[in-house]
Amino acid sequence: MTEDIRLSKVEILIQQNKFTEAEKILSDLLTEDSNNIHYLTLLAEVYFQQEKFENATSIIDNAIGISPDAPYLFYLKARIGIQLDNFDDAEKNINQAIELDPYDADYFAVLANIKMARKLFEEALQTADQALEIDPENLLALNIRSSALNKLNRSQESFETIEGALREDPNNAFTHANYGWGLLEQGNHKKALEHFKEALSNDPNMSYAQSGMVEAIKASNPVYRLFLKYSFFMSNLSEKYQWGVLVGFYIGSKILISIARNNESFQPYLFPLIVILALFAFSTWVIGPVSNLFLRFNKYGQLLLDKNEKLSSNLVAVSLGVAITGALLYFVFSEEKMLLFTVFGFAMMLPLGTMLSSAKNKMKLVIFTIALALVGLIAIGISFKTGESLNMMALVFVVGFKAYQWVANYMAIKEDNP
Repeated sequence: MTEDIRLSKVEILIQQNKFTEAEKILSDLLTEDSNNIHYLTLLAEVYFQQEKFENATSIIDNAIGISPDAPYLFYLKARIGIQLDNFDDAEKNINQAIELDPYDADYFAVLANIKMARKLFEEALQTADQALEIDPENLLALNIRSSALNKLNRSQESFETIEGALREDPNNAFTHANYGWGLLEQGNHKKALEHFKEALSNDPNMSYAQSGMVEAIKASNPVYRLFLKYSFFMSNLSEKYQWGVLVGFYIGSKILISIARNNESFQPYLFPLIVILALFAFSTWVIGPVSNLFLRFNKYGQLLLDKNEKLSSNLVAVSLGVAITGALLYFVFSEEKMLLFTVFGFAMMLPLGTMLSSAKNKMKLVIFTIALALVGLIAIGISFKTGESLNMMALVFVVGFKAYQWVANYMAIKEDNP
């Protein structure tokens, strides 16, 4: 088989997502010409598509050593950085690619994608427009432009842009999924569901569309729709404003409690408000896994949940079961100690429902949750033995419970602001 025929076959195999076969041919070609930049670039792309990012990076670095002025190599390296959430390196590499070739729309589209991930929505829009000046049909740039406009509350322009992208490629799974998320943020979960279905019909394994489908199904519940609005509101804020909302909510609640304690005439009005705020705060932690639990009874929804979401919903169900059992035992035996199980069960719903949600710090939160559960169980054991409900371990549990919320918030905000 001649070199040209083998190279054509590689390109066809890549288009067909047959990366293992493409990798084998490219390896054979590189044994004959180890410094061929085109072969190295294709092999790096093949590794990238298989999520073998370490191998891809090694190949790219080797190729850059041979040809340091090849912009596509820096473009590839930037895409790897995005996948690894290393946005500093990704931006540095894509800027290098643009410096070497300022007339490639794909490079500006990737830079716009990085700006979008960093919540620099105006900059993302401007950079996407730069890409579209070079290539008005660039799909990634059209998608980023649409998303940026949506975040800037220019929804009409956003949907006009993404509909233009669909006219360019009506079967593009990413565009349909992106459209679905935009519609979901605007509160149109029914139409969003249609686009997520279309995305998954074109790419059944697309996690971006799968997670969108889950949210769209859960959004049929009006209570969950309110939570979703809050989630979108928080996710659109930068790190300092996210902390501002959380700290402001905490301080505001403390002020209301203090006013209520010192002013009996205000208590009938403030206590219900304080309870509502507390329930709202608690619900933002547990509504995800609780709604996933109900989704398990949906024949389509249960297929979309990953193993962490299923496990999280199971653990929350067990914790809720402990709480309900404790309440029932209290009413049957009139024994106040049984209410400790109720308090423990409700409290543990929070860490059990969130400990698996972190992409980077999952193990830390799991260890924290296990330690908190052990402390809680020891506290209950001491209480049954001594009759002292507010023992030292109970106080440690309360402090740990509050600390978990701040630690989990810190990790979540860090991950949400790369």
